[in-house]
Amino acid sequence: MNIVVLDGFTANPGDCSWEPLKALGTCQIYDRSAPEELLERAKNADILLTNKTPLSRELILQLPHLKCIGVLATGYNVVDVDAARERAIPVCNVPEYGTPNTAQAAIALLLELTNRTGHHAETVRSGRWSRSADFCYWDGTLTDLQGATLGIIGFGRIGEMVARIGSAFGMRVLAHRRNKPAESEFEHVALEDLLRQSDVVSLHCPLTEHTKELINAERLRLMKPSAFLINTARGALIQEADLAAALNAGVIAGAGLDVLSVEPPPAGNPLLSAKNCIITPHIAWATPNARRRLLATTVENIQRWVEGRPQNVVNPTR
Repeated sequence: MNIVVLDGFTANPGDCSWEPLKALGTCQIYDRSAPEELLERAKNADILLTNKTPLSRELILQLPHLKCIGVLATGYNVVDVDAARERAIPVCNVPEYGTPNTAQAAIALLLELTNRTGHHAETVRSGRWSRSADFCYWDGTLTDLQGATLGIIGFGRIGEMVARIGSAFGMRVLAHRRNKPAESEFEHVALEDLLRQSDVVSLHCPLTEHTKELINAERLRLMKPSAFLINTARGALIQEADLAAALNAGVIAGAGLDVLSVEPPPAGNPLLSAKNCIITPHIAWATPNARRRLLATTVENIQRWVEGRPQNVVNPTR
């Protein structure tokens, strides 16, 4: 088999091993691929692996040897899965590798908004505590989580883990998903009710035609002025200009984001200068252990496909 990895650097900048993948066939691994390089690099691929490099309909239809696509991620919105289905090409993702670390990152963003730990540490480093007339000081309001309401939009594995962590803090948990489960220990409510009642709203749904810009000006106005918004899922779940305007106007109190709609963001993205907006560079997924799990499952996906027992297929043909 001819295996081509289009953008392997972020998944493995050198601290993991490609050897299990190389054992499956001829393997060409590129750190990054520009749009104009895709066709030449992928033209002889039997198996094509991508993390964030888009695989368009036009490209997929020009690859005569292509038999399987692997996504080095859980989200697969970078692949035209319908075009792949039309050619009976399975698209396999990695659904579970990032559950604990992404949940941890969501809570880290929340704690930075409520405790401002990083900010206060910087003020101490700059000498402010040494110059203080009192034994302590704080900038802004420190916020308790006990007794607050945590709203989870998208209640899959990551959303449920965030809910459990919130429960451990003494938070009341509300959940919303398109298909309400038959049984759940958490209260499931309509989206509008969740937005109105929650002190913290955390996004954990996939990016689809139904969820694109799910959070917009109208829905932000439903939230409490004291509420925080967390997003460790996909940037395009949020209408970014609307969120920036809401933060600057005090419609909500703050936002913690690990993802943006365009990554890296252009310098003019309004969220980069919005009030009380914490942004990290899409790192919730990226602990070494998580990336090792990601690569191991990718290899397993390919092995299972070769055996005729494909797993983690997001575009089944039947």
